[in-house]
Amino acid sequence: MLALLGIVTIAVLLAAILSKRLSPLVALIIVPVAASLIGGFGLQTSKFVIDGLKSLAPVVGMFVFAILYFGTITDAGTLDPIIDRILRAVGTRPTRIVVGTTLLALLIHLDGSGAVCFLVTIPAMLPLYDRLNMDRRVLAAAASIAAGINFLPWTGPMIRASASLHLPISALFNPLIPIQGIGLVFVFGTAWWLGRREEKRLGLSKMGGSIPMPTREVTPEQQALRRPKLFWFNIVLTIIVLGTMVVMGEKVPPALMFMVGLCIALIVNYPDVEMQRKRIEAHARAALMMAGILLAAGAFTGIMQGSGMLKAMAQAAVSFVPQGMAGQIPVVLGLVSMPLSMLFDPDSFYFGVLPVIAEVASQLGVPAVHVGQAALLGQMTTGFPVSPLTPATFLVVGLCGIDLADHQKFTFPLLFGASIVMTIACVVLGIFPL
Repeated sequence: MLALLGIVTIAVLLAAILSKRLSPLVALIIVPVAASLIGGFGLQTSKFVIDGLKSLAPVVGMFVFAILYFGTITDAGTLDPIIDRILRAVGTRPTRIVVGTTLLALLIHLDGSGAVCFLVTIPAMLPLYDRLNMDRRVLAAAASIAAGINFLPWTGPMIRASASLHLPISALFNPLIPIQGIGLVFVFGTAWWLGRREEKRLGLSKMGGSIPMPTREVTPEQQALRRPKLFWFNIVLTIIVLGTMVVMGEKVPPALMFMVGLCIALIVNYPDVEMQRKRIEAHARAALMMAGILLAAGAFTGIMQGSGMLKAMAQAAVSFVPQGMAGQIPVVLGLVSMPLSMLFDPDSFYFGVLPVIAEVASQLGVPAVHVGQAALLGQMTTGFPVSPLTPATFLVVGLCGIDLADHQKFTFPLLFGASIVMTIACVVLGIFPL
């Protein structure tokens, strides 16, 4: 009964969001609360919600202050010279811009944090896309596929898989090194294709690959906020904030770094208290909207976990695996691992679903390491930038200023394609024996 209720809950949630009948914030709250009450959990629902909110509190804090921080240094004009240099490097060809976006996102995501990747990449590249009237969904897709292809040893899914299956990370990751290389080829090929498609859409394909360099349009109000003399100070401050997060992420909470960074940026760039207040007010709307959606996502995951619906769905799914399909479990899991990101949050899948699948596979003679590797090909790796269960998805759409449904419809096939290509590569290279 719980498994059926969970499936219906997620189906209704996705249908409501994708059809745009409900906003993500409303759907993430109303649908799971109604499901919990229907399931007979009554006042326990409030405990589930609070537990979910508590688990997301540090993430919400980081996102809110990150938006305020990057908004402040953008107002100060810190990104203006960087954007101009990127423009000169990639030119004004959409193909080069999309490939450049992918490369930038890939490099930034080396620390394993999707949030940091999107917070740095999207604000830096968005003005380029807007100047050329490029589709913002392309920016979201390029950043997403670059981050999604990364399952390095220090990323969340890899660590969870290793812990849940009690396997060394090297046993999971080392055989997948050539697979990640193949995935990167697919990612950059996709970026090039997206750029070419944009050139054709904008009518640039017959212009010899060049259009006039777009001019910067800065209003008098924006010019009054620029602090060109503080460019290097803001750059060093940003490097310190992000570098500390990467090097000391376990000891120093990211939320604290953005809090301190915001305070320093405001004091140095805008010493006047009234200007500080106006800068916060200017970006408070975006920060509040993001915080609201993230907290709503926390309520959703809290109810799904606390009620046991996620665990029940996992057990029911495993019971449908035919014995004759045992040898194909890794291949099948590799093919469906990316879509499963739409149904399970990373903790629920890797600590609730994956051990059950691995146990069933082991009893049928399939090594657990193959099951773990199959999951890593898509479950919250290529799948996390479009999953409604991860805050990063809402960060992408919020920073790009696009609708969640539009982002999912546009980017889902690309991420799914990357997962399929890597799964096929595992079969061809003998990592998954048939």
